[in-house]
Amino acid sequence: MTSKLSDKDKKDWLNFLESSEKLQSKEFDQVNNKIILERSIDLHGYTLEEANIKISEFIENCYINKVKKVNVITGKGMRSKNLEDPYRSKDLSILKYSVPEYIKNNAELMNKIVKIDFESINSPSKGNFDIFLKTIK
Repeated sequence: MTSKLSDKDKKDWLNFLESSEKLQSKEFDQVNNKIILERSIDLHGYTLEEANIKISEFIENCYINKVKKVNVITGKGMRSKNLEDPYRSKDLSILKYSVPEYIKNNAELMNKIVKIDFESINSPSKGNFDIFLKTIK
C-alpha cells in the first residue's frame, strides 16, 4: 500500500472534515426509516449445556435491548468428537442442531422470537443461523 495521498484525496478529506453532513449509520434501514440492530454470538467450543445457557442469556439480553436479528454461529460440527461416539445422537450432540432444538422447545424463548432460519440449519454448507426477535411493546 502506498503511503502518499493524492492532492485530490487530501482535498476530499479536508472537505469532509469541514462539512456538517452526517454519515448514515450502517444499521439504518432507508426503506422503513427504522434502526436495525443485529448481534452475533459464537458458540464454538461450548458444551451443549454451556451453549444452551449462553444462548438463553444472549436472546434475553438482545430482546431487552430491542435487537431485531441474532446471528448464531455454531460451526458445522464436522470436527465434533461426538460423531465417533455410538451412544450419542449424531444430530443432537452437535451444536448446529441441538441449539435450535433447545430454543424451539423453550416456550419462554419462543415467546420472544418471530422466526428461526431453519433453512440455514439444515444446509450442510452453513455453520450459522439467524433468529429474528419480536419487538417489546
